[in-house]
Amino acid sequence: MDEDEALERIKIKKIREMFKSKVLKEGFEASREKKVSALSKPIDVSDATFTNVIQSHPLVVVDCWAPWCGPCRIIAPIIEDLAIDYAGKILFGKLNVDENHKIAMQYQIMSIPTLLIFKDGKLVDRVIGAIPRPMLEQKITPYI
Repeated sequence: MDEDEALERIKIKKIREMFKSKVLKEGFEASREKKVSALSKPIDVSDATFTNVIQSHPLVVVDCWAPWCGPCRIIAPIIEDLAIDYAGKILFGKLNVDENHKIAMQYQIMSIPTLLIFKDGKLVDRVIGAIPRPMLEQKITPYI
């Protein structure tokens, strides 16, 4: 084997190593981002998934809302911000009461927005109406 062939083999080997390392790193970062983003956004909850969601996570806050509700639209960005700030500690869910009558009736949702707070699968508190973030945090964070 002459010098040119040896250099070419080394070059190919190094390129493969660099590519493999970059692909693995990018794959890891992409899966990490996907996991973090999934935990840091409110999830959609329905009559069918409700029980599983509240029983599968230690602390869940379910925002009972409807698309036509003005105060619901006011509190939605607050819920989204809280989901980011408390990712991994609190799971936030959104339950459209127009589409999920069973749960709305079961928990006697008469006004929206209503936030239902579940600890270990049990309802521990509720917040009715759109309230400022600091007040909302005062109601939720003691359950962490």
